[in-house]
Amino acid sequence: MLRKKTTGSPRASRLSQAMAGFAHETIDRRTFLRRSGLVAGGVAAASTLGSGMVRKAEAAGPATPGNVTMHKSVCTHCSVGCTVLAEVSNGVWIGQEPGFDSPFNLGSHCAKGASVREHAHGERRLKYPTKMVDGKWTRISWDQAIDEIGDKMLEIREQSGPDSVYWLGSAKHSNEQAYLMRKFAAFWGTNNIDHQARICHSTTVAGVANTWGYGAMTNSYNDIHNSRAIFLIGGNPAEAHPVSVMHLLKAKEENNAPLIVCDPRFTRTAAHATEYVRFRPGGDVALIWGILWHVFDNGWEDAEFIRTRVWGMDQIREEVARWTPEETERVTGVPGEQLRRVAQTLANNRPFTIIWCMGGTQHSNGNNNTRAYCALGLALGVIGTAGGGTNIFRGHDNVQGATDFGVVMDSLPGYYGLAEGSWKHWARVWDVDYDYLLQQFHSKDIMEKAGIPVSRWFDGVLEAKEVLDQPDNVRGMVFWGHAPNSQTRLPDMKKAMEKLDLLVVIDPYPTVSAVLHDRKDGVYLLPAATQFETYGSVTASNRSLQWREKVVDPLFECLPDHTIMYKFAKKFGFDQEMFKNIEVNGEEPLVEDLTREYNRGMWTIGYTGQSPERLKLHMENQHTFDKTTLKANGGPCDGDYYGLPWPSWGTAEMKHPGSPNLYDISKPVADGGMGFRARFGVEREENGQIYNLLAEGVYPVGSEIEDGYPEFTMGMLMKLGWDGDLTPEERATIEQIGGDKVEAVNWKTDLSGGIQRVAIQHGCAPYGNAKARAVVWDFPDPVPLHREPLYTARRDLVADYPTYEDKKMHRVPVLYKSIQVNDFSQDFPIVLTSGRLVEYEGGGDETRSNPWLAELQQDMFVEINPYNANSLGIRDGEMVWVHGPEGGKVKVMAMVTERVGRDVAFMPFHFGGWYQGADLRGKYPEGADPIVLGESTNTAQTYGYDSVTQMQETKATLCRIERA
Repeated sequence: MLRKKTTGSPRASRLSQAMAGFAHETIDRRTFLRRSGLVAGGVAAASTLGSGMVRKAEAAGPATPGNVTMHKSVCTHCSVGCTVLAEVSNGVWIGQEPGFDSPFNLGSHCAKGASVREHAHGERRLKYPTKMVDGKWTRISWDQAIDEIGDKMLEIREQSGPDSVYWLGSAKHSNEQAYLMRKFAAFWGTNNIDHQARICHSTTVAGVANTWGYGAMTNSYNDIHNSRAIFLIGGNPAEAHPVSVMHLLKAKEENNAPLIVCDPRFTRTAAHATEYVRFRPGGDVALIWGILWHVFDNGWEDAEFIRTRVWGMDQIREEVARWTPEETERVTGVPGEQLRRVAQTLANNRPFTIIWCMGGTQHSNGNNNTRAYCALGLALGVIGTAGGGTNIFRGHDNVQGATDFGVVMDSLPGYYGLAEGSWKHWARVWDVDYDYLLQQFHSKDIMEKAGIPVSRWFDGVLEAKEVLDQPDNVRGMVFWGHAPNSQTRLPDMKKAMEKLDLLVVIDPYPTVSAVLHDRKDGVYLLPAATQFETYGSVTASNRSLQWREKVVDPLFECLPDHTIMYKFAKKFGFDQEMFKNIEVNGEEPLVEDLTREYNRGMWTIGYTGQSPERLKLHMENQHTFDKTTLKANGGPCDGDYYGLPWPSWGTAEMKHPGSPNLYDISKPVADGGMGFRARFGVEREENGQIYNLLAEGVYPVGSEIEDGYPEFTMGMLMKLGWDGDLTPEERATIEQIGGDKVEAVNWKTDLSGGIQRVAIQHGCAPYGNAKARAVVWDFPDPVPLHREPLYTARRDLVADYPTYEDKKMHRVPVLYKSIQVNDFSQDFPIVLTSGRLVEYEGGGDETRSNPWLAELQQDMFVEINPYNANSLGIRDGEMVWVHGPEGGKVKVMAMVTERVGRDVAFMPFHFGGWYQGADLRGKYPEGADPIVLGESTNTAQTYGYDSVTQMQETKATLCRIERA
């Protein structure tokens, strides 16, 4: 880490000296490049400009300023939301640059972002609809594909009901496409829909939302500039979100902020750490409680914050008291003295930010982990502060948006849930009768029952029909922008794929779905357009929305995802109702109409103020936004926060600026301030005593209610005498919705936005002002507990920290104790964990098809500690077998390294195209095989699911490693 050593002025670079000759001339960018010698400089010039400046290497012909246009889009990889400037000549994407005006990437790109042009123009894309006939891929037309697939789905629906077709959505869809996907599933009549968030951050959403109201990143990458310390656990942003690291390092250097990295593996991020804490995989709760033991023991907690804004900390304190330094070290392997140093560092450097990723979420104990992280921030009073909060780095570019828009099996858009009132709200938004939606489902009970999570879809195929809580097994599967190799238990998934009546893959690239199975028919590959061939909004990890421009028209025979949805809706006969208020041009729904429709309904989380016009204006004026606060300083967006981070309350006409930091009471609600959400009632009775769940004597600046208060309803406005502030139009809408129960209409269901507007006018947050709850009484473990992973090598800890009893949830049986009771550690003594690489993204199909990235990482590998490698007779670079306890095995290259500790192994999860030692390249459609193939770590990964969300457990299972 470089530290500032001098206050002297830097010397001019050779490039700036070369430019001095025409410093006062008006020149365009091409003249600048030509006269500076950069056009002919090749690789040397590129290195001068930095890794973010990637240009086309070979010219396709002369491009003059008259026929070159620049289009502003957003990278389609991780959730940082880097701006991409695409240079287009005569409809061809010829070059790209990073967006220097973007507050997020500030002119930087990682390797993936610097090569996204290849994602659109890649030669290995699916180019036309294809079906498998007698084991061979055969080209067909779109009409034939929609007819054949549609006929088979309707047959399945008639025989087994709508739940027998599973619609697996995507974190790669735009917000508008994600919203339309969830609406599509509703009109088909099923809640068997999900997407990647189930297997990356569903435990975050559940844990965080049930602690203080919303299940999202509270602050932003940029706000980390204000942090006095950084606590990072179970994340490796230097590889997973490389551009984000410059925001961390800015705080580390300018604030002298200690960077504490807790991880079982010494990662590239850990290499920057002030304090690296290596702990045993699966020990997150124990580690956090071990830190809090020192906080409470020394009186370092924020007692006033806890008194006024937190409920249940006393019960947390009771559990923490068990985690003495000795017990914490026994479970986690971390010495007590190191955790005391960590605790003191955090206590002395407030506000500090808490950052976590999938290292903390992908556990059978995941919801306990995320709630423990929250409790750490609440105990030390850093939630709802600039430089504090929980900066939860999401994975894919729109996994936040797709989750917000309800591409999940247990909610409608906006986290409204599946109760009758939620369905009636969206029926009003969609302008259809509730009874029309009801008749699409098998029954009212099924309509209000959570579907099967994507982590378990194949169990919906394989389990006996009698043990499923739905009429029949899953018989048709649609992979719509999802790589199956990112999921565990691939041998079971292979069996399920082969048992299906129908398998449909809709994607720009074929994915492992095309080759994992040994089917001979009943498989279709449909070529979706990339996000660079369409337009719409996308939500970054910090909740900011950005508007992508279309770069080029769809290539080959690819179609935008929303067009494909329309074609299916038309085939199924519900297109007229589904697109009643959405303009359809040919067969392409108008994206802006989709935005405006979800603006009418997404009151819960404030996706109502971000109109297409406001979002486009932000993108056009990125340069006017402060790079730390994200607030526009003058210009046409003056006062707005970049991307109108949700909640942007009320209607677009209200011009709410967005909310940069959730739960910050130091600002008026009209400027993005708010308390914790009143989601859990106003009182709690325990052991015969009544506890207040509303904030005590604290409130957002300017609030006319100077205390805690519940969520706003029409009845509350009437009691306060504020209903007179409603316009006649607002009152009429509320009365129409409420009927004879008008007082019950609340801020979430008022389509006029009047209740929100009036509450904010009086300085109040529409969702109330409550305490965060450190104890979630309706979860299996109200107080987060350490529980040993299902596959654990520490048999001595199972009796003290056992897992759960087996149960049924989300329509399928879920095993816990019946697995953990078996001792696999003798035959499988090494803990296996997995994670990301900087070169690849997700299942890796598109990035491994990119020649620029494929050259950087050509081999799938397993990291092994030298002690284990030497004991097993394994040398660096040799091929080895990694065996899982459920029978899966993978053949990979050994990387002998001390990045992993003794008895721990690590594999990346981006590879596919090999299966248990067999090369499957010949099974891909001709020309669509990725450049780099490799085994999928999840072939060897095992059973294990979170007790609330069914998040898969990939960070703490067991394996055996042998020389191949």
